Amino acid sequence: MLIPQLQHPRTGQLFTSPVPPGAGWPGDPATESTPAAKTAAQVRRLAARADSVAELDAEVSVCRACPRLVTWREEVAVAKRKSFADQPYWGRPATGFGAEQPGIMIVGLAPAANGANRTGRVFTGDRSGDFLFAALHRVGLANQPESVDAADGLQLIGTRMAAAVRCAPPANAPTPAERSTCAPWLQAEWRLVGPHVRVVIALGAFAWRAALELLGAPRPAPKFGHGATATLTSTFGPVTLLGCFHPSQQNTFTGRLTEVMLDDIFVTAKHLVDEAGGNEPDAS
Repeated sequence: MLIPQLQHPRTGQLFTSPVPPGAGWPGDPATESTPAAKTAAQVRRLAARADSVAELDAEVSVCRACPRLVTWREEVAVAKRKSFADQPYWGRPATGFGAEQPGIMIVGLAPAANGANRTGRVFTGDRSGDFLFAALHRVGLANQPESVDAADGLQLIGTRMAAAVRCAPPANAPTPAERSTCAPWLQAEWRLVGPHVRVVIALGAFAWRAALELLGAPRPAPKFGHGATATLTSTFGPVTLLGCFHPSQQNTFTGRLTEVMLDDIFVTAKHLVDEAGGNEPDAS
């Protein structure tokens, strides 16, 4: 069967959907020879041995360890949303994005089926990303207010973001087994960037739980809420966990999360980094 090629909306290069590793997609960290995990045990092994963010991102981007998620993300990439029918879809896991020595780390739940699963960059190309990156730009943590595609020139300043689950899940709901299988990727990312992080922002209750597991939660575990804070002792020293409502349309359209509320979270995070004597912010 001939798989049709479509033009990338910015570069004009032709790609099939899903995009094969090493095909030239903007920002693709993988090559044809990047090892792809096909089981939970292989995820754990590859994550544990990754010794750079670049290596980790490459391996995350080709992971095939959760059959249900692989099937779903690739089905969406072929079927496409009508409004994006003329575009190729990434159709692979979404890696972390941003500075490699961040003072702030943002943790979300999972990529959107027609957002990061289409564009190849976390929180890019959907309404949640529009709301999130506009706020990051307003407070000086991003170089531009829009995140449209992986070749749009976006950089984060002193900040990195990653999803707890790297593949778009059906109904935005990964199973407990899928969450467990994917967890070593986030743990490896923390091992590589955690020495620089002073604040972790959890977007939503699931991300809050994932961050507590990552950082080592006390008992009883601190409760999630918008603006909730917890000072935790991680492997690399004290870290402030800061809760934030997820910038989903359900929250932003109803006013549960406003621009002012989101800006306040990021301003608070910047102040906490400054107080902790964080490094000069780098951009990526």
